[in-house]
Amino acid sequence: MKKYLFVMRHLPHVSSRVQEALDQMLTTAAFDQAVSVLFLDDGVLQLKRGQDPTLIAGKDTAAIFNALSIYDVNQLLVESESLASRGLQLEDLILPVQLMSRQQVNAFISLHDVVIPD
Repeated sequence: MKKYLFVMRHLPHVSSRVQEALDQMLTTAAFDQAVSVLFLDDGVLQLKRGQDPTLIAGKDTAAIFNALSIYDVNQLLVESESLASRGLQLEDLILPVQLMSRQQVNAFISLHDVVIPD
């Protein structure tokens, strides 16, 4: 079994990028591969509670993020500096995540066989 890391760095709802990454995550996990997700930079906004992308004709990805646990995608990490710089706290997010400092990111990435940026 390979270890896959999906690195989510971009704003939600501005393109199909997040939706496509979620589809890749679910497909990878469905084939019994270990999947982790790391949210960095503007990617932390993908988990912000209370978004309504239908106002801009976007897809609501919150439901798909919530389905990750069904596929055993439970290792969800957020870089604490990215979260803080955007004025967010753990309570503002739609999923339970683990915090990781910027200093820990490179070491965490190196633990994976395949790294897929969004």
